[in-house]
Amino acid sequence: MTKLEVVPPSVDRLERVSLGDRVHTALRDRLMGGELAPGQKMSLRSVAESLGVSMMPVREAVARLVADQSLEVLPNRAVRVPLMTKARFRELTRVRLVVEGFAAEEAARSRQDSDVAAMRDCEEAFEAEARKAAPQAELAVRSNKELHFAVYRATGLPTLVGIIEGLWLQIGPVLNLDLKLSPDRLQTGGAAEQHRRLVAAVEAGDAATARDALVKDIEGAARFIESTGRLLD
Repeated sequence: MTKLEVVPPSVDRLERVSLGDRVHTALRDRLMGGELAPGQKMSLRSVAESLGVSMMPVREAVARLVADQSLEVLPNRAVRVPLMTKARFRELTRVRLVVEGFAAEEAARSRQDSDVAAMRDCEEAFEAEARKAAPQAELAVRSNKELHFAVYRATGLPTLVGIIEGLWLQIGPVLNLDLKLSPDRLQTGGAAEQHRRLVAAVEAGDAATARDALVKDIEGAARFIESTGRLLD
């Protein structure tokens, strides 16, 4: 019987895969965190330079995100963040209300002390920006994303977190419209209040209130985003 020889992958191949994963993670974070806006074009060279990598892992990462419909290639081969239609936005919002609402309930049932501490840190960072006379929208957007995912990770359900990440990859670029177009929304939009309710409810194990706070947070942002006129008909 012939013995099969297992040939390990080359070091160059391992390094390229590792860099591709690193670039993919970085771009996913930017999309989910609302750092990239709908319609924004991406220069592969500038991405490569900002991350200190060659063009090859950037092309690989972008190809994966195009396959996920998180990015799109235009006829001239340029890459951009897809534009969002009202119908698509409403569909994603409806799914988010169900899936993320369920996650808030599960977090209230399964959270550990370390999870609550992480949520408190994110909530306080968001509140700190909200109290500033000249808040930095980018920091608020990032804190908002980190708070939500601190809640979702508290479920202890990696499959659920992965599903939510897929939703945020598509809707994340639109979420920045809530705070970046109108920084005063930090004081008037109700997000800070719902964040406080959400964290308190998760800490108290109150699943119903946790879901309600999460749902009101998503619905409030969705109403404002639709009112901006930035979604396609």
